Amino acid sequence: MTATAFVGLGVMGFPMAGHLRAAGHEVTVYNRTQAKAEAWIAAHGGRSAPTPAEAAAGTELVMVCVGNDDDVRAVTMGEDGALAGMAAGTVLVDHTTASAEMARELHAAAARQAIGFVDGPVSGGQSGAEQGQLTVMCGGEPAAFERARPVIEAYAKTVTLLGPAGSGQLTKMVNQICIAGVLQGLSEGLDFGRRAGLDLDLVLATISQGAAGSWQMENRGATMARREFDFGFAVDWMRKDLQIVLDEASRIEAVLPLTALVAQFYGRLQRQGHGRWDTSSLIELLAEG
Repeated sequence: MTATAFVGLGVMGFPMAGHLRAAGHEVTVYNRTQAKAEAWIAAHGGRSAPTPAEAAAGTELVMVCVGNDDDVRAVTMGEDGALAGMAAGTVLVDHTTASAEMARELHAAAARQAIGFVDGPVSGGQSGAEQGQLTVMCGGEPAAFERARPVIEAYAKTVTLLGPAGSGQLTKMVNQICIAGVLQGLSEGLDFGRRAGLDLDLVLATISQGAAGSWQMENRGATMARREFDFGFAVDWMRKDLQIVLDEASRIEAVLPLTALVAQFYGRLQRQGHGRWDTSSLIELLAEG
């Protein structure tokens, strides 16, 4: 059993923290909305704290899963932030999809207090979090990673150290670039098939067994064909992630024409009021024609 704190109980953090508790770890939670913390305790036990610093006090590992760079700073820095409550020799893990620069900033702040740091963004979406089957992409020093890995495995199917601080965030950016391209291609293929009068269920069953097959086709193809999007990884989150990608691409002079185009498409869906739809809703823009 490891004494842990989990900061941020959104659609990802709520089940992730629950898996920690189910694995036998001691868990103290913090959430900006206290009602969510109370709901988590009702479901899983454990306890909550009024600030991230108080949640982190006396723990060995602190996990953070919030919205963006500003949210990370708000719950980790300052007198009420998690770092203020952590002791030397403990480890802070940030599961937020944030910028690589945020990871490096947090690593430096933690190091000044002799605290280990791992940036560990995740892939697998809400269903992966609920099933404890996330892919966790990590950056940081090996010693901190090895301290955190056995605990992270409570909600992960793979946990990989990819390099120094920031490497996890950079790998998540590669992940989102690839997903954006696959979803746009799948959207165009399915819309083409619909317009050509094909049986899309039969098409998907056939081509999913060949080189075109992908996780997105297997898990989203049928719902895309039926125009069902009220679930999964939200457009708002993907648009945020792709902006992080494009900002980093500008910094390192990487050329991402398809990613930039898909980011614009997600912006259109947001303006139409569909920010909470699943990312597979890209196909709706093609149906307009």
